[in-house]
Amino acid sequence: MAADRIFGLVALITAVAYLAAATQIQTNMFSGEFLPKLFPYMIGTIAAICSLFMVFKPDPDPDWPVAGTWVNMALAVVVLAVYAVMLTPLGFILPTIFAAGILSYQISPRLVPAALSGLGLSLGLFVLFKYALGLGNIVAYRVPTPAKLWDAISILIPFVGGH
Repeated sequence: MAADRIFGLVALITAVAYLAAATQIQTNMFSGEFLPKLFPYMIGTIAAICSLFMVFKPDPDPDWPVAGTWVNMALAVVVLAVYAVMLTPLGFILPTIFAAGILSYQISPRLVPAALSGLGLSLGLFVLFKYALGLGNIVAYRVPTPAKLWDAISILIPFVGGH
């Protein structure tokens, strides 16, 4: 119960910091364009509401996951970290296909549906972000140079014991 409340407070602080960072997103003040800020505001608000729920209504008897679940969660964190650094050199579509496909496979270990889920999520989210939400800075794909790939991968080196 105390662990839920502590995690809820940490999540609340993170959500508030995320919302504060979202206020710094630059938009054209003359056009009144609000869409680039809308998605981060929605995510931050939902995260804050969920964390408040954890603080005020914690689980009285939480069930901790088995060891294999911890391995799956660690793999998901690694996939998302690699995904985040590969967006810049590779664009949106290819890294999203792989990340969504791997995470879908973790949920339901069937190769073809997971691959189709990755492809569908990637293309669907690209259309949503680029055209429906008007986030014009999203690049569909890039052909990376080895130097750009190394720059992206080197971001992760401090987290895996590099110098």
